Amino acid sequence: MSLNVLHKINEPKDLKTLSIEELNLLSGEIRDVLIKKVSTTGGHFGPNLGMVEATIALHYVFNSPVDKFVYDVSHQSYTHKILTGRKESFINPEKFGTVTGYTEPKESEHDFFTVGHTSTSISLACGLAKGRDVVGGNENIVAIIGDGSLSGGEAYEGLNNAAASGKNIIILVNDNDMSIAENHGGLYKNLALLRETEGKAELNLFKALGFEYHFVKDGNNLESLIETFRKVKDKKHPVVIHMHTVKGKGYEDAEVNKEAFHWVMPFDLETKAPLFTGEYEKSYGDITDEFLLDKARKDKTIVGITAATPEIVSLSGIRRELKDQYVDVGIAEEHAIALASGIAKRGGKPVASFLSTFIQRTYDQLSQDLAINDNPATILVHWGGISDSDVTHSGLFDIPLISNIPNIVYLAPTTKEEHLAMMDWAIGQDKHPVAIRVPNSAVVSTGVEVEPNFDELNKYVTVEEGNEVAIIGLGSFFSLGKRVKDKLKEVGINATLINPRFITGLDEELLNKLEENHKLVITLEDGILDGGFGEKISRFYGNKSMRVLNFGATKEFTDSVPLEVLYERYHLTEELIIEDIQNVLEDLKTLV
Repeated sequence: MSLNVLHKINEPKDLKTLSIEELNLLSGEIRDVLIKKVSTTGGHFGPNLGMVEATIALHYVFNSPVDKFVYDVSHQSYTHKILTGRKESFINPEKFGTVTGYTEPKESEHDFFTVGHTSTSISLACGLAKGRDVVGGNENIVAIIGDGSLSGGEAYEGLNNAAASGKNIIILVNDNDMSIAENHGGLYKNLALLRETEGKAELNLFKALGFEYHFVKDGNNLESLIETFRKVKDKKHPVVIHMHTVKGKGYEDAEVNKEAFHWVMPFDLETKAPLFTGEYEKSYGDITDEFLLDKARKDKTIVGITAATPEIVSLSGIRRELKDQYVDVGIAEEHAIALASGIAKRGGKPVASFLSTFIQRTYDQLSQDLAINDNPATILVHWGGISDSDVTHSGLFDIPLISNIPNIVYLAPTTKEEHLAMMDWAIGQDKHPVAIRVPNSAVVSTGVEVEPNFDELNKYVTVEEGNEVAIIGLGSFFSLGKRVKDKLKEVGINATLINPRFITGLDEELLNKLEENHKLVITLEDGILDGGFGEKISRFYGNKSMRVLNFGATKEFTDSVPLEVLYERYHLTEELIIEDIQNVLEDLKTLV
């Protein structure tokens, strides 16, 4: 792989002496680097291939970091990182993994925010622009946002305020006619019209808001981009540049199959086969998808709702087969919850499905639009738990977020059979909104069918009777509780094992009964302890003699920390849990 031009580039100013011919050679070299590196490590593939020329042009015309770039989501910032002193992390396999997949101020003065969620760039850029103005600066502020991100409500809020500011702010809209999946919403009709008319249509959302508007027909053409960027540089009022790019440009498979190549696992460039293979085992996501499709086939009032991520939240079946029972709201989780509440109010049976990290955006709608009205929507929460994810995609916070809102019933299944029963009950009941934390683990199946009746709220299940120590294992950590119980038996302790099923409430009758022959209750939860499930148990026993140990994650942001390191840190290994239990029991002996 020839990198004759790239080897000369160590910082953005090195671009400014290059000819157009050299810049075009550079774009090809960077594209080759990205294809090689991302196919090796995995990561965002299509979004970065489409942004190569635009990123080169931005750094060629503007003066980063004095002029400031804010990337929406920032998953398309790989070329930006290569041009700002981090190219070795993309070229040298020994340094793969030394930079994150998103902008990160700790890595470079050219990055201004740690971000990984969508639709925030314009708001952040508005803040930078206002900060610039109040301290007397005069630099350019540029927000780079994809058309998919424009479906999120915060993007509209940012556009509305940016247009009214009357000051320098440049919004670069990267229009590749895609979100993660296909785009949905009326906005995209206007973008399509603007593409068809090369920006000349009278109907123009951006002009209507008050922006100066520029259209770039070929957003992968360096000369066109440089010409337009030069026109708008140092403008003293808000500007939108609407450029049309090709997602996945330069790699044919990614250009054709845009959704599959949005984010990829490592694969062989020659054979296209995954680098890491193994015997496929059905996941909880697969089981959920199959159940929902079968249920929706039989009941036309069921509506599956996704916020632009159908394939990873178990709605692919409904998406493909039952289009009238499927709604993709775009990247608009807030709208999805309010929509679900409205559907439920009118007699439908909405099933809104999200990743844990993205349901964080819905707090007000969960509380106001759904829970206060007590409308019986079903909410599925995927990928919740302690993980080795990057800091922007943590799934730690859904338990305290959802479980402390009145009227919402939050369930934590421990097995396939329990999960199916909970979904069946949630969709069929008409009393409350019900959320289900889809287990974030390998599938556990007992083969014993569970009755789909959870009408008696907050009723825990004692799975194995014991004494002295009670283990309450929530959801996917119930299996950890079972392993701890078995190992305690080896040291002469016959612990009680409890499956709480309900995250949102307490089985006071059961908890009171434990006081008869137990000294210690431990709770295990795959999430953050602060505001979580275990604290409810601790509070219940607060004025009693019962000792309680809560096991889960401490309140911190973690960034790609290996799971085994986190489990050790949080005392979530069988050995450390048992050691803590024995220490408490020894302490209790000294008190007698």
